Amino acid sequence: MSMEYDVLVVGAGIQGAGVAEALTAAGYRVAILEQESVAYGTSSRSSKLIHGGLRYLESGQISLVYECLKERKWLLANKPDLVHLVPFLIPVYRHSRRAPWKIRLGLSVYALLAGLFSPHSRFRSISLRDYDALGGLNGDDLLAVYRYYDAQTDDAALTREVIRTALRGGAELICPASLVGAEVTDKCVRVDYFHDGRLNTLHCRALVNCTGPWIEETNDKCSPKAKLPPLELVAGTHIQVPLKLANKIFYVEAEDGRAVFVMPWQGETLVGTTERPYHGNPSDVAPTLEEKAYLLRTLKQYFPETRPLQLNELSDSFAGLRVLPHASSNPFSRSRETMICCDDDKQPHIVAVAGGKLTSYRATARSVLKKLRPHLTTGGHWSPGTNTPTASTPVDARERNL
Repeated sequence: MSMEYDVLVVGAGIQGAGVAEALTAAGYRVAILEQESVAYGTSSRSSKLIHGGLRYLESGQISLVYECLKERKWLLANKPDLVHLVPFLIPVYRHSRRAPWKIRLGLSVYALLAGLFSPHSRFRSISLRDYDALGGLNGDDLLAVYRYYDAQTDDAALTREVIRTALRGGAELICPASLVGAEVTDKCVRVDYFHDGRLNTLHCRALVNCTGPWIEETNDKCSPKAKLPPLELVAGTHIQVPLKLANKIFYVEAEDGRAVFVMPWQGETLVGTTERPYHGNPSDVAPTLEEKAYLLRTLKQYFPETRPLQLNELSDSFAGLRVLPHASSNPFSRSRETMICCDDDKQPHIVAVAGGKLTSYRATARSVLKKLRPHLTTGGHWSPGTNTPTASTPVDARERNL
């Protein structure tokens, strides 16, 4: 049986987009199956940051921070229209749980991991008398303010651009379409899906599940399943307020010690995020009144000019879902490492990507490609290096749907 595709990627969020881009660049014939629209889920509901994850140093995730900083450097250099450097300010108060010396130590390690001589790694303290630089911060009991640099992006726009790159490399986007079932046979993976009002079938050598919060639901439709560890969905809410505070991002400490970002967004200010376990249909996730009040209290604590704002004056609010390993510890301290799970470690046909960060989507894609390459290079595949766009619809026409 000739394969219609080497790989079917299910899910067109940033992880699915990255995997499709990497596979097409390696010369494989790829289809992307998406049930709603590109960047429909978490990939349009994140904190919009391309960063190393300064707070992950506290939980010892050094390798993750190093990987993300490398990816940040690449994205700044190669996607300057979508990813741009922004100053971040960390205020330290008498009530803060982390003393100034601890913040300086963390920033020093962060700079070391980014490369000491990189312009992106520099940090310094800001004078408490420099009111313009402080951007309206509450000065009561303020001990120190540190400035360093990370990056910001439009998460949905970045995802769409990566999908476009995959399409230009020969991938085909089937959207909207829902997976009905996938079965590994002795010759291929047979995939049934619903699209254009009818049941369709395609054949491929491997399926990659990049459906984010729907990962377990999608895995249940595969036979055999990928071996997933116990997972938990964690909801994160953001609020948008109709004020422009500054052209910088503030990294503040909420009442429970969690890190919250206050950042410019669409001419206003975005505040987030929260973390709470979520049980239910991923499509139904929404901000709770408690989460919105928590974020608004945090904003008012640090920026006195926002204190008249009421919950009914928010410009917007949204919630997204993270996939984290199940644990008894609070979500804030859990590992953010991407989990790549397979039905068979030696010759995988079904691969599932659990978790993953916006910043490190390329690194995740490389790991998936490494897992699949031995299987894809054994007879009957679309030869690497000969991949060209083959869909009946021209590439530029398909891109108009993104």
